[in-house]
Amino acid sequence: MKLHIKNDSGFLALAIRMVIGWTYFSAFFRRTILADKLDPELAGYIGIKFNHFLPNALGIKPIIQYLVENPDILWYNMVAFTIIEGVVGLFIIFGLFTRLMSIGVLGLAMGILLGSGWIGTTCLDEWQIGVLGIATGFLLFLTGSGRFSLDQYLLNKSVNFTKKPWFAWLGSGIIPIKNHHFSKLVLIGSFLIFGLTLYTNQVFHGGLWGTLHNKSVKPKLEITEGKLDNNRLSFDVFRVEGVDVYGAWIISIQLIDAQNNIILNYTQNDLANLPELTIANYYIAKVKPGKHSLIIPLGAKANLKFDTSRANHLSSGPYTLRITDISGASWSHQIIK
Repeated sequence: MKLHIKNDSGFLALAIRMVIGWTYFSAFFRRTILADKLDPELAGYIGIKFNHFLPNALGIKPIIQYLVENPDILWYNMVAFTIIEGVVGLFIIFGLFTRLMSIGVLGLAMGILLGSGWIGTTCLDEWQIGVLGIATGFLLFLTGSGRFSLDQYLLNKSVNFTKKPWFAWLGSGIIPIKNHHFSKLVLIGSFLIFGLTLYTNQVFHGGLWGTLHNKSVKPKLEITEGKLDNNRLSFDVFRVEGVDVYGAWIISIQLIDAQNNIILNYTQNDLANLPELTIANYYIAKVKPGKHSLIIPLGAKANLKFDTSRANHLSSGPYTLRITDISGASWSHQIIK
């Protein structure tokens, strides 16, 4: 079935098909050809980026947490995710099984939106990528591919399976539904996607009302499970906000009594030389000593243990644990002994 160019909506969406196809195929290309980002032992491992999504993911946080707690399962998922991106992107570029692949675009974009829509230091990067990916995926489902696509080539050649009813739903061509149902599909789908856009914009960034916020600008730590017993100070620290491409640099950890006396003071040099036994990481993003400080990447969570025997006998009462970043930001947690 040949189409006139002026009525060929799939042909009119060619630029979108090319760009969105390359967007996803390039993820496969750069992780496997340009660099090895699937090796868990290398710094660029994609699983670490996935761990960055964890603190403020929307709806899929339990799935992300399960994966980063189980590195072997995470690796299999990262490989599968990368292959799917490559296949979807390549098929979209060539216009093969376009509508089926557009569903893949919708799913991948939804994962990006829910997992990392809150990340972006200047232009709400991941949120924009997610919502635009969902919108373009829906558009390509509606249009299919027209001229300059393998779908249309197969249709023109009258290949047997293109005559099956399912091909119009998974490939290209006119969707076999009545015009008023098609109009409803366009309207309902469009307004659902617009609603999702507004909802996530508000949840992640306060984009509709209230105070605008960007959780990618400044580091933020959550301190929990603080305990003082048997000459040991222990606590959990979890980095939940800040830039994803570098860590918080911790230069001071202090324990302060009720009279504001510093009982324990781990300095920048102390933290840069912490022994491995001091840190027990929960996820694949690791809290670890750096050259000049203790480094806490985005999404990293660890239990830290410090020997308090060098301090005088600690009496019962309230103590304040204070952690200070090189920027001057600090976070406190009260511990009752």
